[in-house]
Amino acid sequence: MRNRLAATILEAVDDAGARRALAALAEAPDAWLAVDERQWAALLAVRARRAGALEAAARLYGAGLHFEVHELLEPHWMAASGPTREALQGVIQAAVGWQHLANDNVAGARSLLTEAAARLRGRRLGGRDFDAFARATSEAVTRLPAATPPPFPERSQASEREESV
Repeated sequence: MRNRLAATILEAVDDAGARRALAALAEAPDAWLAVDERQWAALLAVRARRAGALEAAARLYGAGLHFEVHELLEPHWMAASGPTREALQGVIQAAVGWQHLANDNVAGARSLLTEAAARLRGRRLGGRDFDAFARATSEAVTRLPAATPPPFPERSQASEREESV
């Protein structure tokens, strides 16, 4: 599927027909799937939306817009289950913890950042390894109120292949 889509995208640079095909796919993305792949259409759509939200959350987090990270990810957390839900909750708790610190609520920051670090240990989500982020968050808790947020984990192909959530 990925190779077919990549080929169509490259063809669309010079081919109006390929551009029309891409536009049609945007309207009905499951039409791109082979008959035996269509059973996975809903799951692929959910994963794509979550991955896009996590990418946007990374940018918001990097800009210090921690409340907005919470707002963006909460619907995904509510719809998730199992390890994915736990990891999303950890990311949200970290973001809200840093927002509490920005609002001079050190006790609230300490509590949420500690919980976030515990939830994110050993977790991968959306091609991102959150283990180092969890350790850095734990270390930051020891420096409150002078701590600064650790960087949001980068997305990596290797991490995505080994994803545990």
